[in-house]
Amino acid sequence: MGMVERLCGGKVGLMIRIQGISLTPQSDSKRTLTEQAAALLKTDASKIKELKLVRRSIDARKKQDVRIIYTVDVRTEEPEDKLLRRFRSKRVFAAKEYSYDIEDVSGIELERPVVVGFGPAGMFAALVLAKAGAKPIVLERGAEALSRREKVEHFWSTGQLDPECNVQFGEGGAGTFSDGKLTTGIKNPRIRWILEQFVRAGAQESILYDAKPHIGTDILIEVVQNLRNEIIRCGGEVRFNTKVTGLRRDRERLAGVVTPSGELPCSAAIFAIGHSARDTFAMLYDFGIPMEPKAFSMGVRIEHLQSDINISQYGDFAPYLEAADYKLVCHLPGGESVYTFCMCPGGEVVAAASESGGVVTNGMSRSKRDGKNANSAVLVSLRPEDFPYMGALGGVKWQRELEERAYAAGGADYRAPAQRVEDFLLARPSTAAGKVKPSYRPGVKYCDLHDVLPEKISRAIELALPELEKKLKGFADPDALMTAPETRSSSPVRILRDERMQSSLRGFYPCGEGAGYAGGILSAAVDGMLCAEEILRAIKDGDN
Repeated sequence: MGMVERLCGGKVGLMIRIQGISLTPQSDSKRTLTEQAAALLKTDASKIKELKLVRRSIDARKKQDVRIIYTVDVRTEEPEDKLLRRFRSKRVFAAKEYSYDIEDVSGIELERPVVVGFGPAGMFAALVLAKAGAKPIVLERGAEALSRREKVEHFWSTGQLDPECNVQFGEGGAGTFSDGKLTTGIKNPRIRWILEQFVRAGAQESILYDAKPHIGTDILIEVVQNLRNEIIRCGGEVRFNTKVTGLRRDRERLAGVVTPSGELPCSAAIFAIGHSARDTFAMLYDFGIPMEPKAFSMGVRIEHLQSDINISQYGDFAPYLEAADYKLVCHLPGGESVYTFCMCPGGEVVAAASESGGVVTNGMSRSKRDGKNANSAVLVSLRPEDFPYMGALGGVKWQRELEERAYAAGGADYRAPAQRVEDFLLARPSTAAGKVKPSYRPGVKYCDLHDVLPEKISRAIELALPELEKKLKGFADPDALMTAPETRSSSPVRILRDERMQSSLRGFYPCGEGAGYAGGILSAAVDGMLCAEEILRAIKDGDN
């Protein structure tokens, strides 16, 4: 089981990979791309039988000469091996692809593995297990996607929160109500397989080659349902509205999980609970599962007019390109890093609370990214030694304290505290929005965010804004609007595991973002696959 490297196209019809084809936004077309590829191969465009996009990115380093950069695979009428022998360029070479092979354990008698949580980590763990014939049982505390969407919309419209089904909990996990971003800093060949599963489930094919792929919340709602149906088709089972409230052990091995409807015996369970399952963290801690505090980040959401971001990034080329994004970071003299995260072009700031009496913000975009505002998190890196509370759950306590303070400052009705950047830098309360109108629902209350944020965070953001302005013109625009707080960018806890992905309680597999081993949809999905592979390996070895 694992990744197998093969020549793209097999022994016959070898495809040639060409890197670094540069087009202007005005000339960007499949025809021009084919002509450029043919010119690099010193052949005629009519001889190219097939052209497949491998990667597309935008190079905007020179605002007066923005370029779209392509990598493509082509198949020609000429023998590809002879064509390749003519080249000495590192840009032209035989294409390779990776195939993901899954062990078949359907003929082995086994106890069905359990997957707790149905976000990206749990979903792809369950998908691998199901395709292997292991018939996993998935337990998700929230609702299925359509019911979940209704509950989330009701919360945004009325301020009435369901603590068990919200932006954090339910089918698809927290990523469902985001931009559906599929960017990651990790390098893993499993990523291609994950993207292919998303496309088969209804995501746009462009995620296979865009340098910064995204699906969009509106499409992701359908995609997660289709992935669930594929798991069921392959023999898996998904139980919604089922929260795990306890564990049972047999000596040093997991023996079962406890839910409100009873105990489910199991000797292998992947816990992909997400970064907001604080009650589950507490239950596991009390049960004796080893864990430790982990560095994480907190801050605010900042909004700009998307048109201003487009001009700052692309200049005169903005009308020819999709909504622009950005990724910024600065390192302060005191050692803190302040950076932007989860940038949502043409998106909105959303209410992402999962506990009564707390305000949390996040960002979301739909597939077209055609909203008036752009937003991103502005986060301050925090280490365990920065936490005001000790212990494995000290970061969780700090998060909750900030969210409750924001709830009170917003009027105790899930409105969020907000402030213009100019007012924040002058430490005076805002009384109204400027040209950037808040997108957050159910609404904002203008104030001075210094009264809400811990001094360490507010001071770092004060110092960072002028520095980030140097990197992106208009970032510290006086009318840019900050809404607080962003507290759930990652887990403040790491649940310890060994090289076989298991806790000291054998058969217990901490997984994904909530366990402290991932930081986004793709990295969480990869971690879910790795945990599933370890379970399949244990089954093959007779250790299940």
